[in-house]
Amino acid sequence: MSLQKRLVAEGLGTAFLLAVVVGSGIMAERLASGNIALALLANAIATGCGLVALILMFGPVSGAHFNPVVSLSAVWQRQLSYSVCVWYILIQILGAFAGVAMAHTMFGEPLFFASEHVRAGWSQWSSEFIASFGLIGVIISTSRSRPSVTPFAVAAYITAAYWFTSSTSFANPAVTLARAASNTFAGIYPGDVPGFIVAQCSGTMAANWLFAWLYPDPNVAAASDVNA
Repeated sequence: MSLQKRLVAEGLGTAFLLAVVVGSGIMAERLASGNIALALLANAIATGCGLVALILMFGPVSGAHFNPVVSLSAVWQRQLSYSVCVWYILIQILGAFAGVAMAHTMFGEPLFFASEHVRAGWSQWSSEFIASFGLIGVIISTSRSRPSVTPFAVAAYITAAYWFTSSTSFANPAVTLARAASNTFAGIYPGDVPGFIVAQCSGTMAANWLFAWLYPDPNVAAASDVNA
């Protein structure tokens, strides 16, 4: 697949992911009449459903990363070159902001406006570490053992992580940056973004080390057997 097509897929996929996350957050908050649990449930279900559809749609083209830490993990596993990874990350960030703009436009909000939703402290950072660790673990384990279930496993994990993490599981630097430009249910105060991204990258590194050991790359293992 050409790089141009892969980048278009990553940009579109990330844009629609943010439109789903932010748009469903706005809709849920407006309809829940102050019931935060109900709003979060609606936001989580919409995000999980959207993820399945988007991964199935764009996976055959670009791998459906939609997330810089997923692309960095692919570099770690030698599935993606450093140069292509840089392009992926740039288009993911641009797509994320485009998705926020799409959601705001659909709900009559300003195109971009800084969030006032404070998400700081060790509980939030540890949540992002664990959320990212689990996400990369799910991707590596299922893609190396049962690739056909990966889209559903990723969506199920993210839906669950909305509820078992205090941060509601951003687990994505591009998403984190873009959600700082949305003063809505899904937003994050811009000053809290660096802590989230550091935690996400740390969780990614730890997961790559552990799950690449637990689930050896079958292609590498096969090559080793041939050369033995």
